[in-house]
Order: sequence, then C-alpha cells, then structure tokens
Amino acid sequence: MSGHGFHVHGPHDHELEHAQKGGHGDHGSAGGMINQIAMFTAIIATVGAVFGYMGGATQANAGLFKNNAAIKKTEASNQWNYFQSKSTKQSLAEMSRDMAPGEVDKAKYQAKVDRYEKEKGEIKVVAERLEAEATDWDRKSDEQMHQHHRWAQSTTVLQVSIALAAIALLTKKRWLEYAMFAAGGVGLVVGVLAALHI
Repeated sequence: MSGHGFHVHGPHDHELEHAQKGGHGDHGSAGGMINQIAMFTAIIATVGAVFGYMGGATQANAGLFKNNAAIKKTEASNQWNYFQSKSTKQSLAEMSRDMAPGEVDKAKYQAKVDRYEKEKGEIKVVAERLEAEATDWDRKSDEQMHQHHRWAQSTTVLQVSIALAAIALLTKKRWLEYAMFAAGGVGLVVGVLAALHI
C-alpha cells in the first residue's frame, strides 16, 4: 500500500515486480534457462512422438510390402510350373505327332502342339507380370525400411537431446544446454531427411 510518500507492498507484489524486471542475480538467469529448457523439451518430445509414430508406420509398411512381394513371387512360381507342365505336354504331343502312322493322327497331334504353344505364351505373360509386381513390392519395401531407419535415427537423437536437457537442468551447465540444442537440431534435420525419403 502506499500513502503520503510511504510505499509498502506485499510479497506477491515484490515477486511480480522482480519477474517483470527479470528477477535478480543467478535466480533470473537460472529461471530463464529452466523455462527455455522446459519449452524446448516439450517441443522436442512432441516432435519425437510424431517421428516415432512415422517410424512405426514405415516399418509396418515395409513388412506388408515384403509380404506382398512374397505372395507375388509364389504366384509367379506357380505360373512357371504351369508353363513347364504345358511344355512337357507339348513335347509329348510333338513326339506323338512324329511317331503317328497317318496324316490324320499327325494333324491331331499338331493341333495339340499349337494349342500348348499358345497356352505357354499366355502363361509366360502372366508369370512375367507377377515377377515384375514382386520386384516392385520388394523395391517399395526397401524404400519404406530405409525411411524407417531415418525416422528411428531421428527419434534416437531427439531422445538424446531430451536426456541432455535433463542433465543441463540438474547441473545448470550452459554447454549442456548448447549440446541439447545441437542434438535437437540434428534430430530435426534427420527427420526432415526421412520425410523427404532421403
């Protein structure tokens, strides 16, 4: 309270006044450091959680894509086995044609040979398409796994940054605060590389 040139204020007023002026001595710089580290930690933890989610999603995608590749490889293998079966039947028909006593029998076996040749061509197209799809799924899986590793690297560096923040708060060492900022920056850069598929 104030009156006639005499000013008295309570503890709350005193603290507000010092807070506006930045506090006094070491308490002000420590308080500023604490606030800065707390804000940085909250932001980095949030970004790290998002990066962690992205890492898990890309790992799941890599597994799913690899599974799709295996399915397509199996389907292609089945088609190549079917192709081989038709080749065997075609060979038997050719042998039967060559050993047939009459022209009517030869023509009948030649029709089978022609049919098997046509069917083999159709089967080959399907088998090659399935092999191409398997290769494409493998490539997509590899890309997702590479991206997963980038997200994991980023998340790890951000976790190191948070650990450095805790140590900086406990020790009040300015160099640890700088190391915390540097690690956080590296983590963010690696996260951007992950987002850009680099």
